[in-house]
Amino acid sequence: MNDISKRLLSKSKNSRLEKMGKTITFLCLLLIVFVVALILLFVAQKGLSTFFVNKVNVFHFLFGTEWSPSQKDDNGQYILGALPMILGSFIVTILSAILATPFAIGVALFMTEVSPKRGAKIMQPAIELLVGIPSVVYGFIGLTVIVPTVRFFFGGSGFGILSGVFVLFVMILPTVTSMTVDTLKSLPRHYKEASLALGATRWQTISRVLLKAATPGILTAIVFGMARAFGEALAIQMVVGNAAIMPTSLTTPASTLTSILTMGIGNTVMGTVQNNALWSLAMILLLMSLVFNMLMKLITRPRGKKNYAR
Repeated sequence: MNDISKRLLSKSKNSRLEKMGKTITFLCLLLIVFVVALILLFVAQKGLSTFFVNKVNVFHFLFGTEWSPSQKDDNGQYILGALPMILGSFIVTILSAILATPFAIGVALFMTEVSPKRGAKIMQPAIELLVGIPSVVYGFIGLTVIVPTVRFFFGGSGFGILSGVFVLFVMILPTVTSMTVDTLKSLPRHYKEASLALGATRWQTISRVLLKAATPGILTAIVFGMARAFGEALAIQMVVGNAAIMPTSLTTPASTLTSILTMGIGNTVMGTVQNNALWSLAMILLLMSLVFNMLMKLITRPRGKKNYAR
């Protein structure tokens, strides 16, 4: 065997470095999976203690309408009805997403199709600024501006779901807009060129070709914004009213899972029924985050080629 053959068969320094890099990457991946698994196990252990240790009925917990962890009913069961908070979280999230979606799509189309240069120059810094504002600033603005405005126009105290919707609308708007812009920019250029070459107007091209092709990406942006809204705590706590009762209208005080959690977790003792009940609410939040992630995976799953230029 000559020297050339020995060099070809011997392990080079680059191959050793490549194996070392793969090993380090794999260990980092295992560490992330391990940390996520620990979080899931910890929250599940604390959340399930309400049902297995304190003997709270799961059906009553999910569909009960009264929340008073320190009291018991006539049957000796703790009054733990999480339905008002669950409904409050879903109503605020869905309404804010419905309100933000048209604005996000309109701004994204303006930045990519109507006026790409001027739109990006004006709107991109505004979007980045909105993303960088802390949640407490949004909550303070909602407390000093939105709550009095809602009180003036709709009556009541001003605290409630409607104020929370307006705050979350502004908070998720830059997220949905940025993802929609990225989706529209990633579309193949020949979609637009082929549509215009066939005689379609710019509006027909946008509405019948580009938006149809970008539908999975836009839906993913909406779901991502809903996940952001569902998990928001501080800003929504400052404007929603934090009343653990069934929401009867958009202008009456209500509560969400996050608002009850942030208010009560520091005032309970670890291991008590009140503390375990809050961990059960946290477990519901975690499960909803997993559901949102599954929805995004389902939406972005390849479904084969489609003919968008109809």
